Formats: sequence, structure tokens, C-alpha cells
Amino acid sequence: MGPPSAPPCRIYVPWKEVLLTASLLTFWSPPTTAQLTVESRPFNVAEGKEVLLLAHNLPQNTLGFNWYKGERVDAKRLIVAYVIRTQQTTPGPAHSGRETVYSNASLLIQNVTQNDTGSYTLQAIKEDLVTEEATGRFWVYPELPKPDITSNNSNPVEDKDAVAFTCEPDIHSTTYLWWVNGQSLPVSPRLQLSNGNRTLTLLSVKRNDAGAYECEIQNPVSANLSDPVILNVLYGPDVPTISPSNSNYRPGENLNLSCHAASNPTAQYSWFFNGTFQQSTQELFIPNITVNNSGSYMCQAHNSATGLNRTTVMMITVSGSAPGLSAVATVGIMIGVLARVALI
Repeated sequence: MGPPSAPPCRIYVPWKEVLLTASLLTFWSPPTTAQLTVESRPFNVAEGKEVLLLAHNLPQNTLGFNWYKGERVDAKRLIVAYVIRTQQTTPGPAHSGRETVYSNASLLIQNVTQNDTGSYTLQAIKEDLVTEEATGRFWVYPELPKPDITSNNSNPVEDKDAVAFTCEPDIHSTTYLWWVNGQSLPVSPRLQLSNGNRTLTLLSVKRNDAGAYECEIQNPVSANLSDPVILNVLYGPDVPTISPSNSNYRPGENLNLSCHAASNPTAQYSWFFNGTFQQSTQELFIPNITVNNSGSYMCQAHNSATGLNRTTVMMITVSGSAPGLSAVATVGIMIGVLARVALI
């Protein structure tokens, strides 16, 4: 027989220590370094104002940093270089004199122009000469002026003319809005927007299109509203109406007729009796009418701007006895007349 085998060696580990070790292995992870980023304050900048490119999470072992215009490191587009230990600043080829760099790696650009719009890259140089880069960007917009509205026709004729409004000036990256009598444009196939919404065209204008038109221009940093332009739509006259509508009168009554027609400008009115001109007034007054006043009364409405005429005819009948005489009074009058005849 061979030598007896050695008894197995057993190691006893307290179960609490096992659980603690497992817990540490589960929840522990090596620390991560926050990534370098660049924040633009503000992102949309008004022309002539300033913008701050704020650096976040600059590595603690940074020796210095460089700022470049654009999305990549390019010596020809270096704005400024900065050495932290000596606080030495060295302008680069892209430095305009409007840039200020700070020890926390942030970059201030003053009196910005639209040419400054774009990306800017921060390069941090660490002690081991390893570099880390981050890019930020911003947009520069102009402060918008007060716009003006031009029109090809401010006094169009209804159902005949078209009107085109244009909002001036034409500015890049600008939103154009239109208002009518303080309200947004109604939905209509006759209203057309073109040229980037700068031009509003009204096809075959209607009288309801009349009113105050305004143009508003907007960009992310400003907005401005034009003075209103009044659209005066010429229309009419419509077919006139004669009032009152009563057509039967008695001798001795007063005939007072009035004529009205919707029209812009206000219509001019003329009256005709049985085809013969009477007078140029809106109202016709004939006192103490007789049967001879029976006949055709025509009102003519004329619009001097549109050149149109419209007419309406009313037949007036005068018949019966004079108003206010009773049957007894009528008989008395007849007896008196007969008596005078007999005396003669």
C-alpha cells in the first residue's frame, strides 16, 4: 500500500466577509473623469453684443490651453494661447482684438458680428502633453429694424383687382408674419404668401378685405412691427333699396322716399319720375300729392370711382279720397257745391 493520502485542507471564511466582498465587487467601479465641454452664453447673440464661451470640466493637470475658430485644431485659425503657470497670453492669427481669455479657459468675445457665427474649439494641454478638445458654437443675428410695407394698389376695385403687399427689408434668417386688423391672416384660397412670406397677395379683392395690414419680422434675438397700411376696397353700388316699401297713397298725403345702396365711396343718387329726371338727392319729398303723382319712381345710384350704376323702380299709386274726411263731411261738401251751382 502506498502512503496514506493527506487529509484535504479546508479554509473557513466567515459568511459576513463573503457578503461584504461581493457587495464591494458589485458596486465599486473606477472613477471616471468628467468630459471637457464648452457652453455658449447665450447661444443666440444679438449683433454688437457679447458672448461667453464657458469651459466646463477643465482637467486639473492642465498646463495651458488654446482657442481656435472652427471645429478642429488649425494653427492658422488659432485665436489665443494661454499658459496657466505664467498666465501668459499669446494672440494667434485669428485674434481680432475683441477676444478676452480667462484663467478658467473661458473665452469672451465682444461686439460680435454675423461673421463670428460658427464653431469654436478649446484645446486643453495636460502635463503628460496629452490634449483634450471640446467644441462650442453660437449664432449671431442682427437687431431687426422697423419694417415697411409697399403695395402695388392701395385702392383696388372689388372683384377686379389684385393687391400685393411686400414687407421690407429682405433680411436673411428672418421670419415674416402678417396681421390684418390686429388678427392673424384668415384662411382663404385668395390669400397667397410667397417670397419667404415677405409678399402677401390678395386675389380678386373683396370688400371684406379692407382694413389695416401690418408686417412683423422676427429672429431669435429681436422682433419689430411695421406701421399699418390701410387697404381701401372700392365697391358698389349694390342694387339700391327704396324705403318705405308702402306703394299706396291717398291724395293730400306727403310722399317721402329714401334711397340707399352699399357703396365705397358713397353713392350719388338721382330720382326719375316716369323716366323724367327729378333731382339729385338721396331723398325725394313731394308734399300734398294728387293722383297725378301716381307712376314709376326710379332711384339711380352711381359710384364715381368704380363707374358703375344701379337702379331700383317703385310703382306709386295715389287713389281714394283725401285723408281725414268722414263720409258725412264728404256729403256736406257735395251739397255745398251743388247749392252754389244752383244759385248760379
